[in-house]
Order: sequence, then C-alpha cells, then structure tokens
Amino acid sequence: MTSKKTAARPATQRPVVAVVEQRPAVKATQRHGFKINEYIVYPAHGVGQILSIEEQEVAGYKLELFVINFIKDKMTLRVPVSKIATVGMRKLAEGSLVKRALETLKGRARIKRTMWSRRAQEYEAKINSGDIVAIAEVVRDLFRSDTQPEQSYSERQLYEAALDRLSREISAVQRCTETEAIKEIEAALAKGPRRGPKPAGEEEAEVTEEAA
Repeated sequence: MTSKKTAARPATQRPVVAVVEQRPAVKATQRHGFKINEYIVYPAHGVGQILSIEEQEVAGYKLELFVINFIKDKMTLRVPVSKIATVGMRKLAEGSLVKRALETLKGRARIKRTMWSRRAQEYEAKINSGDIVAIAEVVRDLFRSDTQPEQSYSERQLYEAALDRLSREISAVQRCTETEAIKEIEAALAKGPRRGPKPAGEEEAEVTEEAA
C-alpha cells in the first residue's frame, strides 16, 4: 500500500500594517500679538474677549479666524486674522490713555451750532471709532446734570451707547466692575464746569429735524 504525501501549504502571510500615531493638530494661541483669553476692543462692538483662534476652509483656501465673544451683547464674532488692521481691532488702552479719557470728561462741553442730525452722525462716528478719548468726548458733550434740561430720546441713546463703551473698557483695564467704572466716570463729569442752557436756536433745530 503506497502512502500519499501531501504537499505542505505555504503559511498565509499577513500584510504588515505600519501604525502611525496621529497627533492632534496644534491650535494657535497667538496671532499678530493677540492671545487667546485676551480682552480687546473691536470698534463696532466695543470690548470683547478672544475665545480661540480657529481654522476654516473657504472655497479651497484655509482661513484663520479670531473667535471673539461679547458677553454683554450675547454675541460671538469670527474675524479673519488678516483683517484685524482693516476693522481697527486693538488692544485695551494703556492706563495713561484711560487717565487722559477721564480728564477729557472734566472739560467743557463742545457743542456745535449745527443741525442735530449732523451732530448725531459725528457722535456715532466717534463711538464706533474705537478711540477711547473720542468716546469720552461724546460722553462729556451729551452729559446732562440734574439741573439741566432733559435729553431728547436720540441724545439719550447716543449718550448711553458712549457711556457703555467707555465704562466697559475702563472696567477691563482697571479690572473692576462696570458699576465701579460708571461711578468713576460720573465723578469725573461732576468735576467739570457747570453747564448752562443750550445756545439759542439749538432746541428749535433739533425739534425741526426730529419732526421731519
């Protein structure tokens, strides 16, 4: 009886898989001198905080964005890193500049004898300029003490907008509450010269303009 020899089958070779360690992408923490968690001033919205620097792909191009949170306004803004100079984003004012703004509040109000609509545009431009001294000028010019005639609705709106921008930045610079910053602003305004009634004809110009 002849025995049959079976040919040994070659062992199946398993492919060698190279294990590549995937490292998480390192997120940027600083761009153009601005860091994550830093408070900044964005002229159109005031003081905000940089939450992160994220990367997005738009139309095949990678775009880096500052993610800025405006807590009081409950708003988050994404600003391209390359556009910060264009939009005027800046660091918080130095202490010396804050002091200059507070000194500005103590000065005499400078109210032009022009139609209210034109002055309102000038005030709004100053508020949105992001310039802390220019904003202080608006607060000074629109401030009314208890002994003075009440503000019109539009005046009050601009005054409160300027006061809000100024107090937020002072609060962030001095690391105090906004309430404390407002008290400091009001104390500076109280040291200014007493203000008399509006120049003759100015009230009429405002009423005519608002009614038009």
